[in-house]
Amino acid sequence: MRAKIAALLALALVALVGCAQKSGGGHHITIGVGGQSLPVYLPLTLAQRLGFFDRAGVDVRIEDMQGGSKALQALQGGSVDVVAGYYDHTIQMQAKNRAVTSFVTMLDRPELVLAVSPAAHRPIASVADLRGANVGVTAPGSSSHFFLQYLLARSGTPADAVSVQAIGGAATAVAAMENGRVDAAAMVDPAFSLLQQRAGADRVRVLTDTRTADGVRQTFGVSDYPAAVLYSTPRWLGGNDRNARALAAAIVRTLRWIDQHTAEQIAAAMPAEYAQDNRAVYIDTIAKMKDGFSRDGRMPAEGAEAVRKVLAQSDPEVAKADIDLSRTYSDEYLPTDGPA
Repeated sequence: MRAKIAALLALALVALVGCAQKSGGGHHITIGVGGQSLPVYLPLTLAQRLGFFDRAGVDVRIEDMQGGSKALQALQGGSVDVVAGYYDHTIQMQAKNRAVTSFVTMLDRPELVLAVSPAAHRPIASVADLRGANVGVTAPGSSSHFFLQYLLARSGTPADAVSVQAIGGAATAVAAMENGRVDAAAMVDPAFSLLQQRAGADRVRVLTDTRTADGVRQTFGVSDYPAAVLYSTPRWLGGNDRNARALAAAIVRTLRWIDQHTAEQIAAAMPAEYAQDNRAVYIDTIAKMKDGFSRDGRMPAEGAEAVRKVLAQSDPEVAKADIDLSRTYSDEYLPTDGPA
C-alpha cells in the first residue's frame, strides 16, 4: 500500500511540474535566430555566454537558422518559442492577420549595406542600375530582402526587375560577392567589412549604408530605426509572462554590459569563430556599431512608425492593411526598477 501511495504521489508531482511549465512557470525556452554569429544579434549570444539567462532563471536553447524568415517560420510552426529577428516581421505578419509581438529591442538601426560586387557583370552606380541584376539577400522574406525592396521602390524600380538570390549573412555572402555570383547584395558586418578588406575598399561601391545614425536618417528619415528584437506570439507571451520578463531582463542587462565595456572586451566574450579568422575586423565592427545597440530595450515609437512606412512602400499587403502598431510591440515586459 505504501508503495502505491508513493507512486501516486510521484505521478502527481510530475503532473504539477508539467502544468507549471505549460502555464508559464517553466524555464526551458527555445529561441530561433537567422544567423546567430551576426553582430546584429550579438546581445543574444552574449547574454548566454555571460550567464545572464541563467541568473534570470531561464534555460535558453538557441536554434541557428539560415535567415530571419526561417526563424519566423519556425515560430509559426511551433518549433521555437521566441525569435531573435528584425522588428519589421511583426508588421508584416499583422498584415497577414498573424500576430507576433516584439517585447525587447536590442538594436536601434538596421546595420544593412547595399553594395556592388567587385566582380559585377556590368557597371552599377545607383539602385536604379540594379534592373536586370542578380542581388543577394540573406534569405527571401528576410529583413535584408525588405530593405532591398524598399530601396528599389524608392528608386522607381519594380521589385521583380531584379533576381533575388539567397546568400546568407557571413562567409557565404562574402564568397558570393567575390566570385560574382551576385552583382550586388544587402549585407551586414562583419561580412561587408571583410569583403572590403579582401577586395579593396575602392573596388566595393556602396549604394546605401545604414550602419551610422546619419545613414539611417538619410535612408529612412529618422534617428532610430528599430531592427533586432525578441518577438513571439501573443499566445506564448500570454502564457509565459514570467519567462518573457526574465528574457527581457537578461537582454537589458546585456545591453548595459555592452555599453560599459570596450569592443575588445565584448569580442573576447564571444565565440572565437564569430570573427571569421579576422579578429581585427570583428573588433572594429563591434566598435562601430556599439552606439547602435539599445541601452534600455525600449521600442522607439517614431522608429516603429518609420518601419511601417518603409514596409508600406515595398510590401502591397502592408500598404493595404490597417496596421495597429500598438499590437506589434510591448515594453511591459522590460525591467522597471534598478539594474536588470
